[in-house]
Amino acid sequence: MKINCIHFYFNTSIQRHKDHNGRWNHQIYTLMSFVKSVFLFFVFFLSMISLQAQNNQNTYEIGGINIKGAESRDRNAIKSIAGIREGDKIQVPGPILQKGIKSLLKLSLFDDVQVFQDSIVGNVIFLSLQLVEKPILSRYSYKGISKAKQEDLNDILKDLLKKGGIVTDDQKALAQRKIKEYYAEKGRLDAKVAVKEFPDEQRPGSVRLEFDINPKAKVKIADIVFEGNTQVKSRKLRKKMENTKRRWTLFKKSKYIRKEYKEDLKKIIAYYNKEGFKNASVVQDTVMRKGKNLLIHIKVEEGNKFYFRNIIWKGNSLYTSEYLSAILGISKGDIYNPEFLQNRLKFSLDGRDISSLYLDDGYLGFEVNPTEVAIENDSVDLEMRIFEGPQFTVQNVVIRGNDRTNEHIVRREIRTRPGKKFSRSDIIRSQREIINLGYFNPEALGINTPVNQNRGTVDIEYTLEEKPSDQLELSAGYGGFSGLIGTLGVVFNNFSVRNVKDRATWSPLPQGDGQKLSLRVQSNSRFFRTYNFSFTEPWLGGKKPQSFTIGAVRTAFDYSLNGQGTFSITRGFIGLGSQLKWPDDFFSTNTTLNLERINLDNFSGLNFGVNTGVFNNFSIRQSFTRSSVSDPLFPRRGSKISLNIQATLPYSLFRGVEKTTTISPEELTNLVSNLREERGPGNPPTENDINIAKDNLIQSKRFKWLEYHKWRFNAEFYYNLFDKLVVASSVKLGFLGQYNNEIGLSPFERFEIGGDGITNQAAGLQGKEILALRGYKVPEITGNGANAAPIFNKYTVELRYPLSLNPNSTIYITGFVQGGNAYQSFKDYNPFDLKRSAGMGARVFLPMFGLLGFDYGFGFDKNLPAGSKFTDYGTFNIILGFEPE
Repeated sequence: MKINCIHFYFNTSIQRHKDHNGRWNHQIYTLMSFVKSVFLFFVFFLSMISLQAQNNQNTYEIGGINIKGAESRDRNAIKSIAGIREGDKIQVPGPILQKGIKSLLKLSLFDDVQVFQDSIVGNVIFLSLQLVEKPILSRYSYKGISKAKQEDLNDILKDLLKKGGIVTDDQKALAQRKIKEYYAEKGRLDAKVAVKEFPDEQRPGSVRLEFDINPKAKVKIADIVFEGNTQVKSRKLRKKMENTKRRWTLFKKSKYIRKEYKEDLKKIIAYYNKEGFKNASVVQDTVMRKGKNLLIHIKVEEGNKFYFRNIIWKGNSLYTSEYLSAILGISKGDIYNPEFLQNRLKFSLDGRDISSLYLDDGYLGFEVNPTEVAIENDSVDLEMRIFEGPQFTVQNVVIRGNDRTNEHIVRREIRTRPGKKFSRSDIIRSQREIINLGYFNPEALGINTPVNQNRGTVDIEYTLEEKPSDQLELSAGYGGFSGLIGTLGVVFNNFSVRNVKDRATWSPLPQGDGQKLSLRVQSNSRFFRTYNFSFTEPWLGGKKPQSFTIGAVRTAFDYSLNGQGTFSITRGFIGLGSQLKWPDDFFSTNTTLNLERINLDNFSGLNFGVNTGVFNNFSIRQSFTRSSVSDPLFPRRGSKISLNIQATLPYSLFRGVEKTTTISPEELTNLVSNLREERGPGNPPTENDINIAKDNLIQSKRFKWLEYHKWRFNAEFYYNLFDKLVVASSVKLGFLGQYNNEIGLSPFERFEIGGDGITNQAAGLQGKEILALRGYKVPEITGNGANAAPIFNKYTVELRYPLSLNPNSTIYITGFVQGGNAYQSFKDYNPFDLKRSAGMGARVFLPMFGLLGFDYGFGFDKNLPAGSKFTDYGTFNIILGFEPE
């Protein structure tokens, strides 16, 4: 067929030549005839060779296959893959053997595969397969690096180098490269890695790899030089490079990581764009060695600075252009800042952006695209092209992952309801309320919004992950003279009274309804006992967020053995709280009725100013709070502001002052009689004894019914600076007032500032409030032996950074500056007369044990004697159970 085709081609070519010239060309015809003859002879020669080769190929039956090498491999599997078995008929040489060799090599298990003829008996052939197996990895190890670094590298190489797998040169080269990349990310650009291969004597056919690593010294950046920046100083541009820093930069490591360096170049351009240089670019950057360090040279082209001019709205029907421009907050002549423009269109943290207007009104498909329509000199005109789309309605609200908490507890907190219009603000607020329950891991909270375009509906799916929320406090110790001190306390934050009869919900007590049950017992067998109980139902009746709290406390101090008398407090309280809708629904109110009885019997342990008597403290406490804080364990943003007013009735208005400040003759007679009885016969009371007893009696009569009004103001603010670094600031003020000057200030309910968390834990049981001031002890603020003060103020600024936000162990470190003081009267009050301190600390929240922490504060304003050591200005504080005020 090929010959006829060529013959036709030749004849056609000659014919065309003839037609073109009108005559035969004898020379061309002779040449073509010769070529045709040679080609026919060549085809004949090849045909004869092929026929001879076919005559030389013999067909044999395979009598046996002897496989040499690859002792650990299955022999039958090798034969199947090669496609040859005993009894098969093959041609030798032939394509079947060649195909079998290729199939075995494709497995990448063998370095070499060869087939040999052992013998031929008649038409039966016996073959040998010689296999050279690639080495198998038994293990790998490292040399020259620490154990911690070895664990890091194991994580990197675990998917590449597997025990029992084949070892290839490509794998070794790739492992070597990954190790170098690991050290390059640590700034060790000169790291050396040698891969050594050794036979494993314990496992024939296996090898072990050893990575001999020399990390070398870190390569630092000697300098970062900018060229072409005439409008922005180089210092400012270097500051924008967050990950690539020069040597000697404070609080930052100097290292070169290519990926982070490229990101920093983008940040430089982003900064230029924010400043109005919309055409700024990095035209060239060079990284070169300078001795042991690097020199980075960056050439920028700034371009012109641009400004906003005209902004036109297109496609808006719901809101007027004037209203949208007012919300946008950009005026003609403002610097052209694309980042600020996007924030005002879609991503404003305060929720006052254009998208929020639509997304909070159901327009889930809303889009706004700013388009530059004109650029003239240094001015840019924008056209805001809006697609409003249809309104979407919430169809289903799905809650998943609440394994222990009943669904209605979560559902009553969320703001998204079936049938309501879709609202982004409602979703954000629901997320906050779920986190504030304290039952779920905030890092794992997921929200999905699948849309049904045809029906105009959207489902909202909340995916939750339960975390431990109950707390256990169990401690014991021996204090020598104080005897055994023991504490047992439990707090069940997700308790359920309704499920008491349902044993399936007990873990260890019934749970799932969001109620809080707290029980605590603490005793020092000789001197101190306290019992504490409280129960809170956050949704009384189950329909509205109205909380109900009831509790009781009994505390007794007995220091009669060392001559300091006895002291006891018995208190019961009941409270009602509710969430308000005005001024907004971040506000809440709480009203608590306190019934308290204080009994002192010659007690001088806590410096009340009175030491004997029975005192009744019946008060109502009203609090108003606005809280936008989410995640109470580690708040990152929001604020909490509260005003608390606690007051008793003005009893002196009804009882009269005279009865409370004078002693009747009958009372004096009884007083003297009691003194004589106490002292016994032959030891009559002295006049001084009688005067002291008279003063104690007058004090006990004056304050039998405590009367006061007490004011507390707290403000806390949280702001996420960047990443997870949070600045927390607070202001706390307190004032205790009196109704009647002749009665005077109550000796109880005062403020004591200073001390640590352990002291604060018992503060509410001692008839006063103790507010921690880190760096100071209580006597360093109020003086030794002084009574607590009626006025205080305290200011704090902290920087907090979390080491772990795992719900099983939330850990963060803090650095703080603080100032505060206590004052005995308004004449002494000076808001700038502060006891200042600074220091650092840490907090660890464990669900079963609550808050643990420590602070070391350095007090700058201590009144220490001359010759005091520097360490005398520092104070170490321990926090147990809760964060002190």
